[in-house]
Amino acid sequence: MNPLDKPWAQLALALLTVLILPLFLKSGILATEILIFAMVVAACNLLLGYTGLLSFGQGIFFGIGTYAAGICLTRWSVPVPLVLAGAAVLGAATATLVGWLSIRRQGVYFVMLTLAFSQLFYFIAYTFSGLTGGDNGLLGVPRPSIGGTALDAPWSYYTYVAVCFVAVFALLVMVTQSTFGRTLLAIRENEGRAAAIGFPTRLFKIEAFAISGAVTAFGGALHAMLIGVAPLSNIEYHTSELILIMTIIGGSSSLFGSVLGAGFYLLLADALSTVWPRWLLLLGLVLVTVALFLQRGLWGLVERGYDLAFRRERAPETPAEEH
Repeated sequence: MNPLDKPWAQLALALLTVLILPLFLKSGILATEILIFAMVVAACNLLLGYTGLLSFGQGIFFGIGTYAAGICLTRWSVPVPLVLAGAAVLGAATATLVGWLSIRRQGVYFVMLTLAFSQLFYFIAYTFSGLTGGDNGLLGVPRPSIGGTALDAPWSYYTYVAVCFVAVFALLVMVTQSTFGRTLLAIRENEGRAAAIGFPTRLFKIEAFAISGAVTAFGGALHAMLIGVAPLSNIEYHTSELILIMTIIGGSSSLFGSVLGAGFYLLLADALSTVWPRWLLLLGLVLVTVALFLQRGLWGLVERGYDLAFRRERAPETPAEEH
């Protein structure tokens, strides 16, 4: 195992990212958005990289978390910790339902089912405009406060999100390193063999969906408080595509690859959108490059650089003497 793949190394890199972003970015909103999407992409990685499930349903859970925060904070004045916990529970429950129905099929049929559910939840949100705000979304979502002081300043809210990000990332590392996480890898590699030795593979997949949905909805709630709006676009299937793109760019073989993918995409989007309106064409070239030359994503490139920098010289093998 590469030393960078060890749990302590992954956590150290996550902490380093939290400390470095304020030093290199002037925008606290952009830095906060990177951390939010990093945890959301890590949750997607639990499905794609560790379970082998290509799901287009992540936007459902992200949008549900967004609406949960928007409704609770603008209409009912629920304390923020309860809002975040409620969003996570609601996301887990929705993901359990979507996962339970979707995993009845495999391959392209599974993908199409998750895409269909994504469209279904989008039209539900669009139809019940009295609850969700329809096209306009829910406006005026407030940010949390600590000790009666609202975290309105971008960097103060960044600190709040950074604490949440580190806690969630540590939790996901624990999940992937547990027996449960190892079983997910076994299901990804050979589901038939995992079932043959007695593992309830469907139950494990549903549990992976539930954990992923909880973390994604948690990130959606934080995002609503960041931008002050619970928009309809957060539950569109385009959001699922965006999360999957970040996952693939970063690399699905490591949780910290999710941080790299989210950071790379958002920084690239921020830089190119001010230069060229059709910057998404360049993103297409990036995806082609990743698919052809960086199949392990940016994380694979980091691992390769580490091996080149710290590779130990092996002693030449002595040929066996002939008798």
